[in-house]
Amino acid sequence: MLELDTVQTLALGGLALFLGYGLCRVVPVLGRYNLPPPVVGGLVFALLATMAHARGTTLYTLDTSLQTPLMVAFFTTLGFNASLRLLRISGRQVALFLLLATVLAVLQNLLGAAVATAFGLPPLFGVLAGSTTLTGGPATGLAFAPLFEAAGVQGAATIAVATAMSGILLGGLIGAPLATLMIRRHRLVSMQPGSRVAPEDAGPVEAGTEAQREYRALKSLVMILLAMWLGGWVSGLLEDAGLTLPAYVGAMLVGAVVRNLDDRFGWFGLSVPTTDLVGNVSLSLFLAVALMNLKLWELAGLAAPLVVNLGLQAALVAVFCVVVLRAMGRDYDAAVMSGGFYGFMMGTTANAMAVMRALVERYGAAPRAFLVAPLVGAFFIDFTNALLITGFLNLWR
Repeated sequence: MLELDTVQTLALGGLALFLGYGLCRVVPVLGRYNLPPPVVGGLVFALLATMAHARGTTLYTLDTSLQTPLMVAFFTTLGFNASLRLLRISGRQVALFLLLATVLAVLQNLLGAAVATAFGLPPLFGVLAGSTTLTGGPATGLAFAPLFEAAGVQGAATIAVATAMSGILLGGLIGAPLATLMIRRHRLVSMQPGSRVAPEDAGPVEAGTEAQREYRALKSLVMILLAMWLGGWVSGLLEDAGLTLPAYVGAMLVGAVVRNLDDRFGWFGLSVPTTDLVGNVSLSLFLAVALMNLKLWELAGLAAPLVVNLGLQAALVAVFCVVVLRAMGRDYDAAVMSGGFYGFMMGTTANAMAVMRALVERYGAAPRAFLVAPLVGAFFIDFTNALLITGFLNLWR
């Protein structure tokens, strides 16, 4: 058995990541449906661990201490992308996208409650296996688990982790193929087919000497670390105020404040290419490590209601993505947004971003999707979802 420390775990995650890239290049079906390489590579390692477990062997144990910092770093860089200048361009679409996500979160809870009731379980079981862990992800699920335990849902933490990780797996595997089918069926094309990033999102080309570029990059990296540091305090203040939100929200808020101050006054001189690079690397490694650590044998032993619920939830979100495509304009950006929508409504925004990046790498830039989906999936929906969960807890306690 391999007992890996933090550095070794991260190194293995890197190997899983490049394995995923290699498989996506050489296996036609993976490339055809644009499966995110971190999900593919991490899932291979999870399958190997499951095969070893079936023989009574533990293949490896991981030290996932860096998983949360990687997640926070990624969401911090999303905060740096939350420019009000850009938001004013698509503010109406952000509001519509948030409304659609909130409506689906309600439907997730109602569907979960119906499944739970059909199996003779309390409705709150379905809420925990609904928007709490699917829209909210593992962080929100674990944060609310004590409240569900107090309301009579036994083993809430275990249910939360199992459902959230299953949702992440489904979100990564289904989101990109679903959006790919939409793009091909409706013959949608990017306005910038040869570019991964739209000019308005890429920022100005950074000129200057190599030393100047290194200085700007170092300054941006330090700003990310400072935002993560200050964000920890902000998250603590939010918790003290009685708000139960994921750990990354504070850092993301700080990142957004820094970005908009920089847009207005130019105080920090952020390097957008550097922050995007740090975010992309953090996203890939976070997903690879998270999927490697997935214990698939625990999913195989899930109770029937949880399995039925997951299947119905996956179908519900897929059907609702058709509504999203039409509501958001029925164009290429709307299709990419639909893939991202599936990713974060079944898993996390990390899934959504991985799905959308896989799509734009093949079909071209979707600047509107990369503005709207992260703002809703990584920020606004956490607030509305927390209110919904609290409301259902009070209704069915």
